[in-house]
Amino acid sequence: MLRIDETLLEDVGLSSLPKEERVRMLHQVRETLEIRVGMRLAENMSDEQLKEFETLVDSNNKQGAVGWLETNFPNYKKVVSEELLALTDEIKRDADKIRESVGQGG
Repeated sequence: MLRIDETLLEDVGLSSLPKEERVRMLHQVRETLEIRVGMRLAENMSDEQLKEFETLVDSNNKQGAVGWLETNFPNYKKVVSEELLALTDEIKRDADKIRESVGQGG
């Protein structure tokens, strides 16, 4: 199970951020991950599949969207894992810059 929580922030060196910044960072990680995964999966979707999936997402039917992915793209969890790993690696590389941007220095 993928966890986007305080543990992730510890792993990337950002657990010392102020609470408001930690919450903002976790939200940003979730949004970025969704976009990246969506883009990768969309590359392999037909126009019809893309419309079906967008309809589920646009209607906030998360359970339906996940079920649709499990049926149509059984490897989607692997894509999520790969993208989360790449994203956390990027955050680790930029942790000093992130801390500096909120006035914490390196």
